[in-house]
Amino acid sequence: MPLSTVDVDREPIHTRAIECRSFRRSDGLWDIEGHLTDVKAYPFSNEFRGEIKPGEPLHDMWIRLTVDREFTVQQVEVHTDSGPYEMCPAILPNFQKLSGLKIGPGWNRRVRESLGGARGCAHLVDMLKPIATVAFHTVRFSDSSPANAAESKKLTKASRPPVNTCHVWSSDGEMIRSEYPDFYTGKAG
Repeated sequence: MPLSTVDVDREPIHTRAIECRSFRRSDGLWDIEGHLTDVKAYPFSNEFRGEIKPGEPLHDMWIRLTVDREFTVQQVEVHTDSGPYEMCPAILPNFQKLSGLKIGPGWNRRVRESLGGARGCAHLVDMLKPIATVAFHTVRFSDSSPANAAESKKLTKASRPPVNTCHVWSSDGEMIRSEYPDFYTGKAG
């Protein structure tokens, strides 16, 4: 169900779009890609690029993480098609620090430690959280054959369960009780 209708006139101002996609590779790995755009609905002047027209991206950035079945980043590719400053692409090599990191508990903290603030690009770093979620949904659910489903469930069960990550996964809730009983904190019975 969409949001309710607004009963006042509104003027569009800004749109940020983040799209994440995943692909199974023939070499047994997965590519998880993110694309971020920021566009304004009005023209404005940019010191580096001149006039930016309505709908023309101020930011147009891409990132690809190649991951294995254990969620370890094997390869990283980043690209900036558009940015507000000439020096924006200079930070892209720092994103190679993601190689070898494992997507899982502590991922966002490790990303901030490696690429937060002046060590990275806020826009590319922003994409890494949904990319991690897409990686989880991709690798865990990418093969529904019984053997691979059992292996995926074993890998997921071996890692820390999603306790208290949202209300569905509350430590005293039904999902934790049924899927991860060792972590259940609710009433017995």
